[in-house]
Amino acid sequence: MSHILYAEDPEPAERLPAGPLFVPVRSGPAGCTARLFRTPLGGRTAVGFTSPQRLAAALGGGQPWIRLSVSALRALAEPVGVATVTVDPRFRPEAAPRQHLRAV
Repeated sequence: MSHILYAEDPEPAERLPAGPLFVPVRSGPAGCTARLFRTPLGGRTAVGFTSPQRLAAALGGGQPWIRLSVSALRALAEPVGVATVTVDPRFRPEAAPRQHLRAV
């Protein structure tokens, strides 16, 4: 059986950015914590942005953030039961149609 190396695969199965993401955080008793959000269907997800400008456009310029790789963000979210990472989500105001993520 031949195995295809990831570098040889013209269409990688996982379409995630290769570099670190800008991950929104909030202050907590033990320092900062990655913010978690809910999808339109109610599932929880961790989020990351490919640029600080995209993060600011979605969450505002005052949103604190840290840089994390996708795998590090997954490792932080999995112990609390979050298996999904969403990259560059668009958020919606509460009055808009339910089609985007909302904060938890």
